Amino acid sequence: MKVEISQLKDNYAKLIISDTKPYFVNALRRTMLSDIPKLAIENVIVYDNTSPLFDEIIAHRLSMIPLPTDLKLLVPREECSCGGKGCPNCTVRYTLSKEEPGVVYSGDLQPENDHWKVVDPNIPIVELFEGQRLILEVEAILGKGREHAKWQVVQAPAYKYYPIIEIDQKKLDKDSRKKCIEACPKKILAEKDSKLVVTDIEKCSLCMSCVEACE
Repeated sequence: MKVEISQLKDNYAKLIISDTKPYFVNALRRTMLSDIPKLAIENVIVYDNTSPLFDEIIAHRLSMIPLPTDLKLLVPREECSCGGKGCPNCTVRYTLSKEEPGVVYSGDLQPENDHWKVVDPNIPIVELFEGQRLILEVEAILGKGREHAKWQVVQAPAYKYYPIIEIDQKKLDKDSRKKCIEACPKKILAEKDSKLVVTDIEKCSLCMSCVEACE
């Protein structure tokens, strides 16, 4: 099996995998979804909540906030020497306290250590109005996506067949080439030196619109 990194960003990756079978790639996809440990909020202790939302709704929103995961510093709580009581080796704690009117964002979660600062500080949790406040503490632990979606390390991973496009230039005249170009929804066909060419084959969705237009 060969793996080539086509695109790699902080929150996005695109790979080209060759010399393997679709079932194996699908197994990788399912493994990413369900078997890779990730840090997420598990317990929420609400000290005061006079916001428009119930405690349970706020707890659910908090649980889905992406947190940084460092497997060199954390172990699963069930494997920790503390016996699951919650120590710095298996638990990361955050506090949140806001009273003035305005939106409470994920960035308002304050970790015990800046190493665990939330990934995206701009996720809205709830809006507070005059006289309302939200004070709480949370515990984040390692888990896997098979237990709950909040522990999934990827979002909507997918794969597709790598396109193979063969063009018989002899069967295409100028009008046919124009029809093919206009039919492509991804706009990856173009005319060059009186020939129909593919400008970005990886964007092809194999919709077959060009084939139908050129017939």
